[in-house]
Amino acid sequence: MKYIIILGDGMSDEPLQELGNKTPMECADTPTMDMLSKVSEIGLAHTIPKGMGPGSDVANLSVLGYDPSVYYSGRSPLEALSIGVDLKDTDVALRCNLVTLSMDDGPYEEKEMIDHSSGEISTEEAAQLVEAVRTAFETEEYKFYVGTSYRHLLVWDKGQVVELAQPHDILGRRIKDYLPADKKLREMMEKSYDILMHHPINTERIKNGQNPANSLWFWGAGTRPQLTSFEEKTGKRGAMISAVDLLKGIAVGAGMMNIIVEGANGRLDTNYEGKAEAAVNALTKDGYDFVYVHVEAPDEMGHQGSLERKIKSIELLDKRLIKPILEGLQKSGEEFRMMILPDHPTPIRIRTHSSEPVPYLLYDSTRPEKHTWDYNEKDSAASGNVIEKGHMAINKLLEI
Repeated sequence: MKYIIILGDGMSDEPLQELGNKTPMECADTPTMDMLSKVSEIGLAHTIPKGMGPGSDVANLSVLGYDPSVYYSGRSPLEALSIGVDLKDTDVALRCNLVTLSMDDGPYEEKEMIDHSSGEISTEEAAQLVEAVRTAFETEEYKFYVGTSYRHLLVWDKGQVVELAQPHDILGRRIKDYLPADKKLREMMEKSYDILMHHPINTERIKNGQNPANSLWFWGAGTRPQLTSFEEKTGKRGAMISAVDLLKGIAVGAGMMNIIVEGANGRLDTNYEGKAEAAVNALTKDGYDFVYVHVEAPDEMGHQGSLERKIKSIELLDKRLIKPILEGLQKSGEEFRMMILPDHPTPIRIRTHSSEPVPYLLYDSTRPEKHTWDYNEKDSAASGNVIEKGHMAINKLLEI
């Protein structure tokens, strides 16, 4: 038996008036998921433990079977693993976003958070901007590392796990109430605006009508994680397919193989077909028992508040990823169990994550069920199936 999780990050949502009180999942044209829902178990999974924030770090650890209340030590340390940074026990890692703040002439603290991703800036452009702030700020105490797109890393030697605001939680707000209490972190953020605002990369981006990456924003502080091996926990040899450093870092910590797919970029135009092919090959040719395929686009569209593009991202997930994976596994003759779910909701209305339970779909190629429901938030709730502890969902998939 082979096993696969297909995760549409932030895919679930709330009923919206402009959609006739339906959700994007209900309105999206998803013939493959519609077909699967008729022969699968559906239900709700609580991926965010009570008292913890609804971050992708917490939620994806949960979906992979790691109880966040036991294993979570911060987001940035997981991302550090993905880019090969070996943290000391005394290090504190911080996510270092390149964000877009308003370009008015007022003081830094009065600026507004316009875009947490700087228009999904390319890694190539971002690397030059990180180099500029590294030249200005790096010391033996503070080290900068390039990640992917707008997502980068600061390692603070003998640092503190300080409380920091997530930039995607404060979109459209003035930043003065969300700046770090730590003077050095705040100073680097403020001075970065002057360095980055006039950098040639941003001058060109503004000229082309793109959001400039004009400030650093630190968040997600944490210490070195200690994850049990996925194979040791489950008896399954696992692989991860994702464009996002966080997921790659979880895979490194869990001893899973990271499968790199050319053109996979965490955006709406990611290489869906490449991910599908890689997943099928991993399970049917390369000896893996389990594959986790992560797609970032629905979450990004939710943060952008783009209803049309969020619906589109769900449709692309269905047509260009789930369908070819399903067909490839069926053609191979392998028996398999497939789970489809989000990690958390990213509602269009609030443009950030929420803690509501997420809809899941569980298909077994050897034991197809017969139902009339569709795969969405409403029908999943009506099914009566509930996974109260999200980290147990994988046990349901693996039947352990």
